[in-house]
Amino acid sequence: MIVTLIVAAEAAFWILLGLGLATRYLLRLRALSTVLLIGLPAVDLTLFVLTVLDLRGGATASWTHALAAGYAGFSIGYGPSLVRWADRHFQYRFAGGPKPLPSPKYGPERTRHEWQICGRTVVSAGITLALITALVPLSADAAHFTDFTGWYLRLGLTAGINVIVAACYSLWPKEAPAGTIVENGRPVGRETPLGQ
Repeated sequence: MIVTLIVAAEAAFWILLGLGLATRYLLRLRALSTVLLIGLPAVDLTLFVLTVLDLRGGATASWTHALAAGYAGFSIGYGPSLVRWADRHFQYRFAGGPKPLPSPKYGPERTRHEWQICGRTVVSAGITLALITALVPLSADAAHFTDFTGWYLRLGLTAGINVIVAACYSLWPKEAPAGTIVENGRPVGRETPLGQ
């Protein structure tokens, strides 16, 4: 049942996001759009509550319950950036907005970008761990910390790898290939050799 709920939550997230953006840019109903977009965290909260109720109803704690907490953690950590990404692309396609810029590839801008990703990952992992930990007392003894030990290790490893990657970009910033013209960390062209 939990896997079905996770799939339903994912579908609800994208449907609410699409409705929110369409309401904002196509129907010009900004207040209604804001209400729909604020409803996105309600999807995560509902999934978590249903996960707790499933455990309290006698379900055996499994990886699916931890995955539901992971979904909520990912949505909270990465959700705002996903909404901003979708907003830029929707505005560009349907509302005459500027073309979204790609992620920076070089220099300090790329380093900053990697630290932003790292921050989102650490927040996602921290929230997921907190929610998984909360499942134990909330489940009325249906779940135990040992049921989720593997998740603690995986999430800690994931966050740690992200910190190492971001630190590597700080220590060794990625440089553009010779002859590449870069603006704000993004390649915009090539230098013309002298005599051409």
